[in-house]
Amino acid sequence: MIDHIGLGFSDFAAARRFYVEALAPLGIGVVMEVTKAETGGSYEGAGLGSAGKPFFWVRGGGRTAPKVHIAFAAEDRASVDAFHAAALAAGGRDNGAPGLRPDYHPNYYAAFVLDPDGHNIEAVCHKPA
Repeated sequence: MIDHIGLGFSDFAAARRFYVEALAPLGIGVVMEVTKAETGGSYEGAGLGSAGKPFFWVRGGGRTAPKVHIAFAAEDRASVDAFHAAALAAGGRDNGAPGLRPDYHPNYYAAFVLDPDGHNIEAVCHKPA
């Protein structure tokens, strides 16, 4: 089981803003921050998560390469729709509108966006409608 994951971005402030806005409909927000002063100037970062536990870290210091795909769990299909709308409003680019992906399984409802550095970010709900 994965405890957390972190990605580096070319523009930390833009990435932080994007993820704060895009993940809010999924109940995910900033629960911890690390400043350059705390790291001796090596990097700054924001830990996003829920229930006080950061599990997705956004940090400055350069783009993560190669590009990655991350899927966040959504409680329901409405949350997938809200994620997609929020991510586009935050500057993401559409990479797959909300909808069923029956090639994965009959209840796989997902949406995909590209973040500011081009990573493929997904929200998915596996529950029936």
